[in-house]
Amino acid sequence: MTIPRIPLAPWKRGPLLAALALLLGLVMALHARIPNVGGFGSLVENLLPWCGVCVPVLLAGAVWRRSASAVVALVLPVTVWVSLFGGLLLTDRSHPGGDITAVSHNVGAGNSDPDGTARELAASGAELLALEELTDQARGAYEKGLATAYPYHVVRGTVGLWSKLPLSDTRAVDVVRGDAGPLARTKPPESAAEAADGVRALRTTVATAHGPLAVYVVHLGSVRVMPRHGFWTDSRDFGARALTRAVTAERNKRMVLLGDLNGTTDDRAFHGLTSQLTSAQKTAGKGFGFTWPAAFPVARIDQILVRGVRARSAWVLPATGSDHLPVAARISW
Repeated sequence: MTIPRIPLAPWKRGPLLAALALLLGLVMALHARIPNVGGFGSLVENLLPWCGVCVPVLLAGAVWRRSASAVVALVLPVTVWVSLFGGLLLTDRSHPGGDITAVSHNVGAGNSDPDGTARELAASGAELLALEELTDQARGAYEKGLATAYPYHVVRGTVGLWSKLPLSDTRAVDVVRGDAGPLARTKPPESAAEAADGVRALRTTVATAHGPLAVYVVHLGSVRVMPRHGFWTDSRDFGARALTRAVTAERNKRMVLLGDLNGTTDDRAFHGLTSQLTSAQKTAGKGFGFTWPAAFPVARIDQILVRGVRARSAWVLPATGSDHLPVAARISW
């Protein structure tokens, strides 16, 4: 009996492709262990879902090279990606019902149509409407455009909350780093909103039919990819730590955090927050819910996080005049 020989040539071809496939799988599986030198670990985690785009590219290369080893090696990144994100794409985690709808939107300091943005947000019917990156010039437009639908509102610095329910015990939350670091030495503030008075977060209490609800509205510091400093996140990370301390000290067991965190919840900078709060999108949405930039969203940096209440559904609203998309969630007790 003659044992057929298995041709070895397809297994010897494409060793570089096979190595890249294995490296891709390891990067996704072990992303939390990537050293954060120059912010590289944070950058990878913010772009983690897009690692899946590399799979068809490598597969095309493997087919072109007729490399069996590269095709087999691709099993690792495919398995890891599906385990991390398959559920987000294949499962609709939303449920009917809910007591309050909350919307958060970075309205954009460069928004040329604040009146139109106010009308679109009011049409959402949300009971709670959080706005970030408010400027002195546009604030009046939002106050006028939202006055009829929202009898209560509070503004601190560049963030505000408009509500159909009474508000009380409002105070600013300090999430601003005093020294802007290399960003201050390389360019002026990103907008008039960033330069306003240094207040980028507030905390207030909403009186609901089920009892008081603590609500935080936040706009954390910007991040930049800079030649000398890599993925620069110092200002944002400082704010994330300050915000975590505020949330930890919060006495109300029921709370909602709305805002532009300038990072995804996969980013290690937010582990302190996500250990105490849950993402509405991840628990009650469908898909990734990317929000920035509005023209072609690549990351969800606008968040609705909850504690002591449950997100029943979460979604992304249509574009306004901002470079961010608004996010919404239906919340229940």
